[in-house]
Amino acid sequence: MGHERFGLFIWVWSVLCLVCLSSGFNPTDNYLIDCGSSTNTTVGGRVFMGDNLASKYLSSSQSVLASTSKSDPSTDYSTLYQTARILTSVSKFTFPIGRKGRHWIRLYFYPFVYTSYNMNLANFAVSTQNHVLLSNFSVTTDVVKEFSVNLTSDKLVLTFTPSDNSFAFLNALEVVSVPDELIIDDATRLSTNQNFLGLLWQALETVYRVNMGGPMISFENDTLGRTWVPDQSYLVQKNLATNVSNIEAVKYPQDGATPDTAPKTVYGTCTRMNSEGDPNSNFNITWEFDVDPGFQYLVRFHFCDIVSKSLNQLYFNLYIGYVIACQPVDLSVLATNQLAVALYMDYVVASNTNNKLRVSVGPSPLHGTYPDAILNGLEIMKMNNSDGSLSGLGSVASDSSAKKKVGVIVGVSIAAAFAVVLAAFLFVCNRRRRLARQGLSKTWIPLSINGGNSHTMGSKYSNVTTASINSNLGYRFPFVAVQEATNNFDESWVIGIGGFGKVYKGVLNDGTVAVKRGNPKSQQGLAEFRTEIEMLSQFRHRHLVSLIGYCDERNEMILIYEYMENGTLKSHLYGSGLPSLSWKQRLEICIGAARGLHYLHTGYAKAVIHRDVKSANILLDENLMAKVADFGLSKTGPEIDQTHVSTAVKGSFGYLDPEYFRRQQLTEKSDVYSFGVVLFEILCARPVIDPTLPREMVNLAEWAMKWQKKGQLEQIIDPALVGKIRPDSLRKFGETAEKCLADFGVDRPSMGDVLWNLEYAFQLEEAVIQGDPDENSTNMIGELSPQVNNFGQHDDRSVSTTPFEVSSVDDLSGVSMSKVFSQLVKSEGR
Repeated sequence: MGHERFGLFIWVWSVLCLVCLSSGFNPTDNYLIDCGSSTNTTVGGRVFMGDNLASKYLSSSQSVLASTSKSDPSTDYSTLYQTARILTSVSKFTFPIGRKGRHWIRLYFYPFVYTSYNMNLANFAVSTQNHVLLSNFSVTTDVVKEFSVNLTSDKLVLTFTPSDNSFAFLNALEVVSVPDELIIDDATRLSTNQNFLGLLWQALETVYRVNMGGPMISFENDTLGRTWVPDQSYLVQKNLATNVSNIEAVKYPQDGATPDTAPKTVYGTCTRMNSEGDPNSNFNITWEFDVDPGFQYLVRFHFCDIVSKSLNQLYFNLYIGYVIACQPVDLSVLATNQLAVALYMDYVVASNTNNKLRVSVGPSPLHGTYPDAILNGLEIMKMNNSDGSLSGLGSVASDSSAKKKVGVIVGVSIAAAFAVVLAAFLFVCNRRRRLARQGLSKTWIPLSINGGNSHTMGSKYSNVTTASINSNLGYRFPFVAVQEATNNFDESWVIGIGGFGKVYKGVLNDGTVAVKRGNPKSQQGLAEFRTEIEMLSQFRHRHLVSLIGYCDERNEMILIYEYMENGTLKSHLYGSGLPSLSWKQRLEICIGAARGLHYLHTGYAKAVIHRDVKSANILLDENLMAKVADFGLSKTGPEIDQTHVSTAVKGSFGYLDPEYFRRQQLTEKSDVYSFGVVLFEILCARPVIDPTLPREMVNLAEWAMKWQKKGQLEQIIDPALVGKIRPDSLRKFGETAEKCLADFGVDRPSMGDVLWNLEYAFQLEEAVIQGDPDENSTNMIGELSPQVNNFGQHDDRSVSTTPFEVSSVDDLSGVSMSKVFSQLVKSEGR
């Protein structure tokens, strides 16, 4: 008897331990149904209720309970696969929802033959109230389809719709609450490095859930009942990878990943680059997955540095397809200077026509780093399309033919009422247009920049004045006026597309403007929208794009700028077929952009750091004068008693300051680094990241620096410039770019220094130097910079004829430094 009690105690203790290990989250809604079964079924410690008890959730005019004794005993769900419910007409499962939010919907299928029903021949659709989960679905082997749906009502209606002359079936069903923090609205859109907002409302289908370098993890050992499969079958070249395990070292941070994000068995194992001690190893580890084309995918990478012995030891690049998603990845920095901390990164991959999705990790080309790379886990989730479907076909199931008729009647009635409202609306719009032509309809309210975060002031219409593109402040435009200016957002008027949204050409009463419209269906870019308004409302400089107005009516995010006839600098360098720029034109553009950035850094009491300097954000007017644009990521610089601003890393791939990335400490020198990349981009006329090139050429900054340090920069310049640049001018330009790309910010010049040297390179191009060749070295940076470090804000354009006595030159917007440099470079001035 004592032994029996002890045995019972051990059994209870084991069950309790298993429950503790696998139930970190207690779901409010937890519906588990073993379809077709007359009794409850326990699988992995979870109880699936019998179909007789679950029948209260099902409304079906025709269904059959089926059973078999031939289910595959090797599957984890073999007991669930012994029974099924066959649905021969449209059927609905309706579940009360106690807690709104994201829920798992798991559908279990194991086809077998029951009397006259061969489930291998079944064809059907499955939908919720708002999403199509499956359509034209058929299955010939056991499969679990897992979906994640955000439920906003107090019930879930799951509809099974058989195709014509067919039927539906289901072996088991789960509807279970998911922790709110599992899917947050903070993913990165691949290629643009912009935030993708709107994940909370996406329906997701789990396509792959992979444990890199480790064994299969069954649902019993996952707090949320998930299954993780090994990665071996997805590796493109298995010999390039090795497995590492150190599960006991894994730590979860206070904020971020939790055991519900992924279990320790995922974070404690990894697939690692098989360098075999060779410091010259140069290859990527690549995994390839089959996907449905035409959808966006949420790709979640799980990382935990279980291989490093010290901080800042492991650096690697992360790729999705042939695009660099993140470079370099330093997990110890992301983990706030700790090792073996669980982390994850979310990326949204744009829909495409390819049915393969590849992910890779590979060594970072950072100088002095050992070639190594790891990945611990990976999840790939399909996102619903614009029709709310995860299958690309079908629509949300309707109730019945009778209800269809009622719908038609109601629809006709609504349409009639809508026609009346539409007629009234068109009358009002037509009247407004006639008033607008007379200059009587638009009154603009000045932008408020001092009253908190809100910019949603009420619209006013009167017969006062019209907007002018020459006004000195930004103004709030009514939405109808923006519609009119853009011909109702005519697609043929689109002049550009970016991460924030489309840019349209617009026409106001007294000139042409550029209208940037954010996505009206989401809050994407709201922070950037506000930042852009707040920043540009303070600045007026001839080398910064001017903000004319904005519109925030009807949940719109619209910014209106001065129109730049020649578009982006990037479009004039490659990819668009525009005529090539001359070297002199390129130098003038560099000088103009440098003036704009120098003004940002020094024009106010606190510096403003742009944070996204790139050729696509340098615009050219009708005279090819450069203006810096897109201030959505800008931040004010550090206080006087501080050296940096600690902030999350944002920017664009290929231009990002590696020191800022490693330390998450932002300074003006981060802009200087990005500008250095732009200088080489202008010189070489090629993308800053080009995965189609050989590995050593992929990253422009690294490739150009190699040639610059060899003193052979002329070998890689734009072919259109070959033989058309004076060697001294090229040397000065290359030295300036090299200084900008110094590894540490303290070693980089200020934008004032950069500006001075670019002006000098310009003069070297125009005049023959007679004298000591050392005059042309980068030593000029140290000698000349004090005179241009702190230009004031007033338009005092006087310049001393003595080169080292430059008086107060304001924002450099209206002064050519040629007077200063003429004394330095022309022989008659010496």
